[in-house]
Amino acid sequence: MVLSNQNTSAQIKPTNAQEAEMMGARKFRMESIPYRKALSVLNQNLVGANPFPCVVNKRVLSEKNASQMALSRRTCPEDTKKPKTSVEEFTIWEDIPLSDVEDQSVSMSLEQTETEITKEDQMEEVEMKDIFEETIMDIDSCDAKNPFAVVDYVEDLYAYYRKMEDCSCVSPGYMAQQFDINERMRAILIDWLIEVHHKFDLRDETLFLTVTLIDRFLAKQTVERKKLQLVDKAYTRKEVLQMEWLMLHTLQFTMSLPTAHVFIRRFLKASQSDKKLELLSFYLIELCLVEYEMLKYSPSFLAAAAIYTAQCTLFGVGQWCKTCEWHTSYSEDELMECSRLIVGFHQKAATGKLTGVYRKYNTSKLGYSAKCEPAHFLVQSVP
Repeated sequence: MVLSNQNTSAQIKPTNAQEAEMMGARKFRMESIPYRKALSVLNQNLVGANPFPCVVNKRVLSEKNASQMALSRRTCPEDTKKPKTSVEEFTIWEDIPLSDVEDQSVSMSLEQTETEITKEDQMEEVEMKDIFEETIMDIDSCDAKNPFAVVDYVEDLYAYYRKMEDCSCVSPGYMAQQFDINERMRAILIDWLIEVHHKFDLRDETLFLTVTLIDRFLAKQTVERKKLQLVDKAYTRKEVLQMEWLMLHTLQFTMSLPTAHVFIRRFLKASQSDKKLELLSFYLIELCLVEYEMLKYSPSFLAAAAIYTAQCTLFGVGQWCKTCEWHTSYSEDELMECSRLIVGFHQKAATGKLTGVYRKYNTSKLGYSAKCEPAHFLVQSVP
């Protein structure tokens, strides 16, 4: 037994080299104790993991992912070994405390979450903008079955009117070539024609066409004051026919050009007007017919400005929608200057001697449109 014990002792007694190696390993284990927690984190990601920097960015594994990872470790081939960790890797962990790693992981996770939330908010804002973005309405869909509305080519008609309205415009300075009449006389004539038109209950188109013919004729032909108004049996039938012949030849028989009436009907449809807005728009544009200075605006522009001013008068604020802008081709800013002039005419419509338009629209038949309070805020907002 003694011999056996001695042999056993001899067998397990380490050599000097082995003893040195064991002492070094024992010392190594003692030095590596502070890094056991770091190694536990590292070992969770050893299989198929990236080097150290990716471990920091790694999110905390859920229970499901952890179980799947453990199963993969058990089923992986034997030749898949855990990579050895060198001492140099320990020194990297020594420079970065574990608490900082955890804080950095949480911080980066929060940053990613905030970025995702911001992107989601931006996408939601874009979607909400698309929902509430104003669309251009199809104003002719309601007349699809009305053959008189000519829905199939109504847009082509108004495109043609746009081209032709330039021919119906006259120079706002044509009165300078008249030696015997002036702007005041023209205003008296137009105001009187409006009263006659209302008395005989003529069509709206007749009034606008009459005013256009007079301005176009006076822009090309000088007229004596006594021949400006051929009415009331003051002239013979022959004199009236002679004046008609002169006008036809001066205008080269071009009589039916687009007037403001042509455009105001279309624009009222685009604005989805009711009867009150329609009557007020006509009241304002007939006030413009009397004023010589409004000849500087084209018929379509004048029609759009009258409707915009009527909207401001009734609602206290401009309601020039995208549909109105599309069909008129005029923006709210473009109409503002003309609209302010119209408000000025509205403010003084009941004063002075030329009150034919005011008296016409101050009746029950036309809804007492003349009694509407003018849109003073448009004039007051001028700097």
